[in-house]
Amino acid sequence: MAADVERERMEFDVVIVGAGPSGLAAAIRLKQLAPEAAVCVVEKGSEVGAHILSGAVIEPRALDELLPDWRDNDAPLTTRAGEDQFMFLTKQSGFRLPTPPQMRNHGNYVGSLGNLCRWLGVQAEALGVEIYPGFAAAEILEDNGRVIGIATGDMGVLRDGSHGSQFQPGMELHATYTIFAEGCRGSLTKQLFERYDLRQTCDPQTYAIGIKELWEVPAAQHKPGLIVHTIGWPVDSGTYGGSWLYHWGENFVSYGYVIGLDYKNPFLSPFEEMQRLKTHPVMRPHFEGGRRIAYGARALSEGGLQSMPKLTFPGGCLVGDTAGFLNVAKIKGTHTAMKSGMLAAEAVAEALAGDRAVEPVSYTAKLKASWLWQELSAVRNIRPGFARFGQFGGLLNAAVDTYVFRGKAPWTLHIQHADNETLAKAADSTPIVYPKPDGRLTFDRLSSVFISNTNHVEDQPNHLTLRNPAVAIDVNWNQYRSPETRYCPAGVYEIVGADTDTPRLQINAQNCVHCKTCDIKDPTQNINWVTPEGGGGPVYPGGM
Repeated sequence: MAADVERERMEFDVVIVGAGPSGLAAAIRLKQLAPEAAVCVVEKGSEVGAHILSGAVIEPRALDELLPDWRDNDAPLTTRAGEDQFMFLTKQSGFRLPTPPQMRNHGNYVGSLGNLCRWLGVQAEALGVEIYPGFAAAEILEDNGRVIGIATGDMGVLRDGSHGSQFQPGMELHATYTIFAEGCRGSLTKQLFERYDLRQTCDPQTYAIGIKELWEVPAAQHKPGLIVHTIGWPVDSGTYGGSWLYHWGENFVSYGYVIGLDYKNPFLSPFEEMQRLKTHPVMRPHFEGGRRIAYGARALSEGGLQSMPKLTFPGGCLVGDTAGFLNVAKIKGTHTAMKSGMLAAEAVAEALAGDRAVEPVSYTAKLKASWLWQELSAVRNIRPGFARFGQFGGLLNAAVDTYVFRGKAPWTLHIQHADNETLAKAADSTPIVYPKPDGRLTFDRLSSVFISNTNHVEDQPNHLTLRNPAVAIDVNWNQYRSPETRYCPAGVYEIVGADTDTPRLQINAQNCVHCKTCDIKDPTQNINWVTPEGGGGPVYPGGM
């Protein structure tokens, strides 16, 4: 930012970056414990819940602890989980497997996570929390090696870096403690990892991309509470992937597909795999006669305890998926994210009441003494098992770990490679030919992005940057045939002139749905995702 532009400064006891489940749970718990504390939440989405697409299975354990009366307070969780189905699919058929204990959903709810976050935001504001949606945290503020808050991004900056007629400088939000709840692959969290060496003693993180569609189906085929998970086709046995189908609400079906970003074939397209899975005889009946009404994607942190970084640093801590609290075996992260936020809030409240030490040091101890740590410890070998042994070996490992050792195996498996290191060269890989979309059951990327309501100010600086532009052709194209054009679920990356001697990479940043996959899977980590202007990105619908 230009040195002659003065930023407004606001003072708080605690600033929370991100209004997802973990950030809002932290805000609520803080105000419960320290009612006089000044607590602020900033959210890059245009409103709370704008970047969280409907349709999730939610375990209410953390919500019960945080707000015990939520059932009597109009919380948007009304569809109780019903029948569980766990299917293994071959190309033409499928058969049912025993549902693993971690995937049994008795007592859980199916509903809109976006609307749950909107509701949590209302509860937080009723307690006196200040929430600022549409403001992206773009800069970490530090003083003498301690985080002292964040600055929001400037608004109205033009593509060439100059200030447009609508220019507004960002605000500095200073705080005694800053809690980072950015979600998976947070742009500021990445900087914290480097500045405070938070990943020194943990495994590499491994991620997945989850691509989701929301459908409205005829009432006659809607089965509220039905939960279906599949593994197997369409990916090969060396690729970690599976789908979900959740029936909930008024004739809604949440459908999604997850592929581990440690996959090897550079020609694989997670979006195309997700589309063709709908054509399977087991899957197609769920969509017949329905219409697709929403689309989105996001990355997931799957490494578990072994990949979890150091969680505290001078002036703050990490919570939720930005730290990696997803329970992969359960395919759930809302309850674990909320619990991490609550425990962080308890540690910060103690620190505020004490000598305001440079770190909320009791946070990690509270985690290790909680059900959250026990839960993640019990499934610590599941995801590394799939990474090491493939689909069938991973299933066998999961069965032995679950049924024989009950999560207490006398060994711990480890993630050995970062996801960007696993791609094979194009010359050593088999191209994949995907069927063309029919526009009724299967779709292309651009029509999908359209119903995500994604929008960015047209002439703002590109938030998808290349550290070295030459690498896009010299490495990505020449060696891998530009895998970013396939792993991006929004058509952001495009090779222009692919059949000429001078191909070039075109970045359509306005399409970006903020999934962060490019930031993770790029072979040389040449692509760097930074926050666009606040309020940009998808706007997922409420009321579902």
